[in-house]
Amino acid sequence: MKVLLVEDQPTIRETVADELQKWGFEVWSTTDFEHILNDFLAQTPQLVLLDINLPFFDGFYWCRKIREVSKVPIIFLSSRDNPMDIVMAMNMGGDDFVQKPFYPDVLVAKIQALMRRTYSYTQTEANVIEHEEVVLNLQDGVVTYHNQILELTKNEFKILLLLMQNRGSIVSRDKIMRSLWENESFVDDNTLTVNVARVRKKLSELGKEEFIHTKKGLGYIIS
Repeated sequence: MKVLLVEDQPTIRETVADELQKWGFEVWSTTDFEHILNDFLAQTPQLVLLDINLPFFDGFYWCRKIREVSKVPIIFLSSRDNPMDIVMAMNMGGDDFVQKPFYPDVLVAKIQALMRRTYSYTQTEANVIEHEEVVLNLQDGVVTYHNQILELTKNEFKILLLLMQNRGSIVSRDKIMRSLWENESFVDDNTLTVNVARVRKKLSELGKEEFIHTKKGLGYIIS
């Protein structure tokens, strides 16, 4: 899924882009704030992250312009906390409003929820994530390796997805537990250990041992 990021503060722009890319999104960050609609038409994104305070014209203006040609989901990002700004954002055609400063995980969760509501995720590029020939199907929650297939439980799927999306980086146990807790099923530390062990067992059954590595005191990593 391609995201058009319209944010004039370089630090926020880079942080958001890096986080979304970890989750498998393709991010196009516009820097031509006088011709945002041109970038939108050229990139044809599936979602727009739109700041309100921008050079030349504000985010409300660009939301209105985008709405003249597309129904693509739009999430406003803003440090404004006036309720009228939120009302204006929604009236202009925005789908959600995230106030700065925000946690990247919260923004990702909102994007994923909005994507689920808007799209069926039938696009090929959004259906799978692959590493070292291990293929995780995002649509039906199965993992494949060398034409062998195993089904995963909901928690097993979320653990493997999070680790594969962050391959090459250590994912803390706390971050994994927060990801699982999102689904309203509280997961304690021991339960996480059991779930990770089950994921490893299934990968081993496929012939892919040592795919997930433990970093003692830190978390887990797929390298």
